Amino acid sequence: MIYTIEAHTGRDHFRTEIRTSTHVLLADEPGSNGGMDQGPSPHELLAAALGGCTNATLRMYADRKEWPLEAVDTRVEIEHGESVDTTTFRRTIRLSGNLTIDQRTRLLQIAERCPIHRTITGAVTISTELL
Repeated sequence: MIYTIEAHTGRDHFRTEIRTSTHVLLADEPGSNGGMDQGPSPHELLAAALGGCTNATLRMYADRKEWPLEAVDTRVEIEHGESVDTTTFRRTIRLSGNLTIDQRTRLLQIAERCPIHRTITGAVTISTELL
């Protein structure tokens, strides 16, 4: 599947309008980075993608198995090392519902296989051209 987004930044410092096929989002940098904090930063959007994908993946799996998963709460932190090449994601997941230990263990394994997790940890190629 191919997803296409368009991002536009004008003269409003880092405020960026992001358009998907059906939605419009804003991204910005916090004031401490020279932005106006009118939307999540690009790193927050990346963390949100991982958290949202994790929750959706676990919900789909539990529903398919007809397991009593009531809710999924995921927290994602991103930390950059001294080098921009070093990034650590910390993801914590809280599962609510009358789940067995085996079901909880399996859902944790499934979280490792959500598409965004696999994208971030897999081989990524970025092709850029100037128009």
